[in-house]
Amino acid sequence: MSSEDGDNVPALTYADWRAYLKAGDLVGLECESCGTVTATPKRACVECGDRNLDTHTLPNVGVVHSETTITVPPVGFEGPYQVAVVDLGDTKILGRIGGDEEVNIGTTVECTDTVELDGMPAPMFEPVE
Repeated sequence: MSSEDGDNVPALTYADWRAYLKAGDLVGLECESCGTVTATPKRACVECGDRNLDTHTLPNVGVVHSETTITVPPVGFEGPYQVAVVDLGDTKILGRIGGDEEVNIGTTVECTDTVELDGMPAPMFEPVE
């Protein structure tokens, strides 16, 4: 859903992305020129700068690329909790790790829910059994 009239209407707004996420769908953007995929809304391709971007469905299952435990959480969150950068194949996304089990680099995880603070959702991942 890229802009055809040159007015640079984003293919995926942050509001759209939040709505998809709340519905349980991970989506990002794919550049029509170079094929780079991002996991969150952008106005231009992070690789080549092209503004012709299309909405791209991302898989709900990925592998932990890196992780850390937040022991002093920001206001509004209870801690400690774990966050991870999850490799979804075409791109990576930052998300919170849910459940009682900690994950390590290389753990396969699945997006199962969202976590919100002040209406701002983030993906929640859990280890795949």
